[in-house]
Amino acid sequence: MKRGFDIVASMIGLICFLPLLLLLAFLIKLDSTGPVFFKQERIGKGFRPFLIYKFRTMVKDAPALGSPITFGNDSRITRAGRILRKVKLDELPQLLNVLKGEMSLVGPRPEVPRYVEAFHRDYEHILKVRPGLTDLASLKYSDEAAILGQSENPEGDYVGRLLPDKIQLAKEYIRRSSFLFDMRLIVETAIKLFRYRMTS
Repeated sequence: MKRGFDIVASMIGLICFLPLLLLLAFLIKLDSTGPVFFKQERIGKGFRPFLIYKFRTMVKDAPALGSPITFGNDSRITRAGRILRKVKLDELPQLLNVLKGEMSLVGPRPEVPRYVEAFHRDYEHILKVRPGLTDLASLKYSDEAAILGQSENPEGDYVGRLLPDKIQLAKEYIRRSSFLFDMRLIVETAIKLFRYRMTS
């Protein structure tokens, strides 16, 4: 049921959001040089790597220009990127990852290889399921960039404090996982995004 729902929902989402996706792609190309999409390797179910899709919100080759963690007023973020991040639209292309079966609408957020390797034993349990667009950690840390922006050592705090908590929340999600629980998290995510945009 979960995979069937993911396929139907992601197809409907891509069709409904197509005009918006095209408009955002145009704005990104107009604002700065580089590709429309940002692709980065993440680790999925069964430790299989895949490329996650996002709208590019940073300058071309941003990963080579600084920290893998984005926080605060990172100078690598473009003008269009700041808007996309503010209204949380940069992750819409991940509906393609869901349609392809690399991700689910709800599930533990996928991490980059270096962090998965650092917490390999924990991820042996977590990666029994597909990573998702939203989960308990996404709701708790929806303002993650702002939290890390206040840190003197953003990457250290992420690895030492935020990521361990995210891992525990991922395990809690797996323990409580059900179709109804997924629907609840989708609704809570939609409400939180709506409220965030209304106050932005």
